[in-house]
Amino acid sequence: MTSYEHGLVLGKFYPPHAGHHHLVRSALARCDRLTVLVCAASVESVPLADRVAWMRETHPGARVVGAVDDVPMDLADPDIWDAHMAVFRGAVPERVDAVFTSEPYGEELGRRFGAASVSVDPGRTAFPVSATAVRADPVGCWDFLVPPVRAALTRRVVVLGAESTGTTTLASALAQHYRRRGGSWAGTRCVPEYGREHGELKLAALRESWPQAQWEDVEFSTDDFPLIASTQNEHEEAAARAGSPVLICDTDSFATTVWRERYLGGRDPRVEEIADRVRHHLWLLTDHRGVRFEDDGLRDGEELRPWMTERFRDELTRTGREFIVITGSREERLATAVAAVDQLIGKGWDFAPPLPERR
Repeated sequence: MTSYEHGLVLGKFYPPHAGHHHLVRSALARCDRLTVLVCAASVESVPLADRVAWMRETHPGARVVGAVDDVPMDLADPDIWDAHMAVFRGAVPERVDAVFTSEPYGEELGRRFGAASVSVDPGRTAFPVSATAVRADPVGCWDFLVPPVRAALTRRVVVLGAESTGTTTLASALAQHYRRRGGSWAGTRCVPEYGREHGELKLAALRESWPQAQWEDVEFSTDDFPLIASTQNEHEEAAARAGSPVLICDTDSFATTVWRERYLGGRDPRVEEIADRVRHHLWLLTDHRGVRFEDDGLRDGEELRPWMTERFRDELTRTGREFIVITGSREERLATAVAAVDQLIGKGWDFAPPLPERR
């Protein structure tokens, strides 16, 4: 099997899938150096920078570069080919010894680079998937996506509310509901509230020097809440990379902004900035009315529940986040939540169409 000094793989990777990664791995095995060129059109809805980052993470042994290519494709038009080659050569000016593709244009691409053309699984038998199929049905193609792409496409649903309003119960039941659907949904995760774990750690540390300490004796500092928010984000990202097309979150970093008000008063721009780093798609606000307050040793704010419910509602509204209020019995709450999440999923992923191919 012939080896090459410098190989090239190029494509839109809109988005990248297992077939793309098979192509890159095949090229890496036969080249001393490999460049992966990611070409994105301005009309497409997945940023070039994201695609480059995904490919770099997945293939650390390759050099991954990106270029904006707004030239429509027409395999029969030499002028169109020249325009594309100007983009390709601008991004990869050095000599290319082999181009690796799974596409019919591979021979012409190799000829124009003055390089060998190597075809890899043109029948898509190793991984029967295409970017077109992924854009049309991400759920059906979920198993062909690598962790960073899954994390980017996952629909993130947040259950939030005041103390003892059933947030954890609803989040857990919601995740179980989707896991029971099987298939791509079987891996649905529920991300626990890190703020509670953080509070437990603070109480345990306090009891090392004062065994009689109770929850009301725990004091929070201004640095606790940025830590809680950033750790919550990290846990979510890890779960989204390993989970299904929907991720259920028992509170989130946005909720931490209101919890900070509850314990310290006022807001912290650091926490708000952390909350804006992650995109969530739907918030389910659990109403305190009709839910009995249960003191589990880490709660002391029954009288604050109406205030917190309104603060969550006000902040969700002010920041333009999509939310619904969850009320009723436990069964009614779950049914309402499932209907809302199903509606979110039913909207699809809204990939912008790529530039059309001229024929």
